[in-house]
Amino acid sequence: MADEPGAPHSIEAFRHGYEEEARLRGFRSGCGFVTATWLLVCPRCGARDLAEAELGTTGRLVAFTVQTVPSDEFLNDAPYAYVVVDLDGGGRVTGWMAGVAEESELATGDRVRFSPTYKPGVQFVRAPAHEGGR
Repeated sequence: MADEPGAPHSIEAFRHGYEEEARLRGFRSGCGFVTATWLLVCPRCGARDLAEAELGTTGRLVAFTVQTVPSDEFLNDAPYAYVVVDLDGGGRVTGWMAGVAEESELATGDRVRFSPTYKPGVQFVRAPAHEGGR
């Protein structure tokens, strides 16, 4: 299977979505499973006919850690938080939050929203508790 930009289920198409189009994309299976992870088979039901889906842009932190020794791409942004987010409507993504110097500044369950930026990766910011609520 070719993995060319624009091809169905290409990693490049998903990266282009959040970097250039300010949207998060993923997959939805017929059984209702939703994922932000690029895959070819549903891990729940084994279906191979996954449909591309728009993912929510708000969610809750499920895990995080503060990075003080960043990679070259984030050298000027340290410290920052590397985060794992359960998106409203399904799907789990990893990303980062600028300006977080101490773990005490965040808590599991905090509301966040996707914040498109020119910087690499999927950036999140704090969201009001009512935004995209569940």
